[in-house]
Amino acid sequence: MSERQVKDVLYAQVARIGKAVCSPKRLELIDLLAQGEKSVEQLASEAGISQKLASAHLRELRLANLVEARREGKNVYYRLSGKTVADFWVALRSLAEDRLLELRAALSKLSESIHELTPMSREEILELARRGEVVVLDVRPETEFAAGHLPYAHSMPLSQVQKRLAELPRDRPVVAYCRGPFCLMAKEAAELLNKEGFRALRLEDGVAEWRARGLPVETGE
Repeated sequence: MSERQVKDVLYAQVARIGKAVCSPKRLELIDLLAQGEKSVEQLASEAGISQKLASAHLRELRLANLVEARREGKNVYYRLSGKTVADFWVALRSLAEDRLLELRAALSKLSESIHELTPMSREEILELARRGEVVVLDVRPETEFAAGHLPYAHSMPLSQVQKRLAELPRDRPVVAYCRGPFCLMAKEAAELLNKEGFRALRLEDGVAEWRARGLPVETGE
């Protein structure tokens, strides 16, 4: 095999990853799986597609060794094949944010009407949470919280926030986070809490962003 042929093979193998993630829905599935293992049924529901289409997308991701599967009874569960896949998603999304004006414009609209924590570093948020000066609220489903969450975070799924207001302090800021910059749950939670008289802010990061930057993540209830 000539040097040219070897290089063609090498680039072709790397291109398999690009081909596997060329679909917006496959990127969304990777983002969802960065939160923890999920069944095909869950993934289809959360991505707004049929189970048949979800299975087809997951099959392509599996062929590129980006996801793994296990069967439990009639259900098939998927997970990312490693932390590097979540890191790749964060890096790819960050590159898109840096290069695409349309994406930045869409993200700015997502942040309208709520307070962001942009002036504060992640380490500062971590220290304030450690000292109890802010309450960090994970508004994702409880299963995702158990799979991995920010240190000092409290689990309060978005669907429960209105019913559990009495559990939250009114003398400290409440920082809500969910699945990262594209997730709407933290925005909705912050808006709801602000209407109820709390000082609520949205943290743009999710667990995948936190891990990608080498910051600690906890597991369990």
